[in-house]
Amino acid sequence: MKNQNNHSIYKVFIYTALITFALCVIIPVAWVIMASFKENSEFYNSPWVLPKGFHFQNFADAWKKANMGVYFLNSFIVTVMSIAILLIVAIPASYALSRFDFHGKKFINMLFLSGLFINVSYIVVPIFLMVVDIGDIIGSQVLLNNRFVLSLIYAATALPFSVYLLSGYMRTIPKAYEEAAMIDGCGYSKTMIRVILPMTKPGILTVILFNSLAFWNEYIISLTFMSDDTKKTLPVGLMNLMKAQNAAAEYGRLYAGLVIVMLPTLILYMIVQKKLLSGMNVGGIKG
Repeated sequence: MKNQNNHSIYKVFIYTALITFALCVIIPVAWVIMASFKENSEFYNSPWVLPKGFHFQNFADAWKKANMGVYFLNSFIVTVMSIAILLIVAIPASYALSRFDFHGKKFINMLFLSGLFINVSYIVVPIFLMVVDIGDIIGSQVLLNNRFVLSLIYAATALPFSVYLLSGYMRTIPKAYEEAAMIDGCGYSKTMIRVILPMTKPGILTVILFNSLAFWNEYIISLTFMSDDTKKTLPVGLMNLMKAQNAAAEYGRLYAGLVIVMLPTLILYMIVQKKLLSGMNVGGIKG
């Protein structure tokens, strides 16, 4: 009886904590969405009053007049290129580190692990100076205000975490699958593509989700390398919008810009969450 009471108290505590956490997340998001539909005159009333109507002009003004459409496109291009570069490098590296023994493997693993403890904010200036020095050598600063270079830097900074996660995931796959593929005539590349990758899909989706959110919301590196207004990403553009709209008291346009930044990440999470939580479905091995 005492154990049942303790279990009931524990469940009440867990559900209370989860509901409180959910409300702390949902209420600010709902408030921003609600505020994005308000006209400027409505902001001088109670902030909790529902909007009188759906003022979609805020989104149109944020998209066109505040250049959020250009910033959105830049963020989309940079995020997609960063994920592509990251996966092209991280998947083979993780496969080699997790499935093969070779000279220097421990040292390379140690390098990737040490990269997990480096805060990107601390190395932005050295990276910037290095890029500027390369520009001086080639006689042109084409590496600045360059979306591909920004994507390359994003992918490089995310590589330690991605390799750590994927290599750990690949180590859980039985080697019998690879042996069966080798018997069927598959080489290392075909084995990785046809056998390992499908079974590593949940880990790859986790890498894509976490890094997409990080690249989409990244501010410091983008601010450092993108001074051209037509090349800026959404977080940098949103900061410019906040400064401009606070001065002009265009609060509806400001919150519409926040929704534009926030909406893609919410949609991405809703699309990926089931596959992310489903786990790896591995069938039996016929012997």
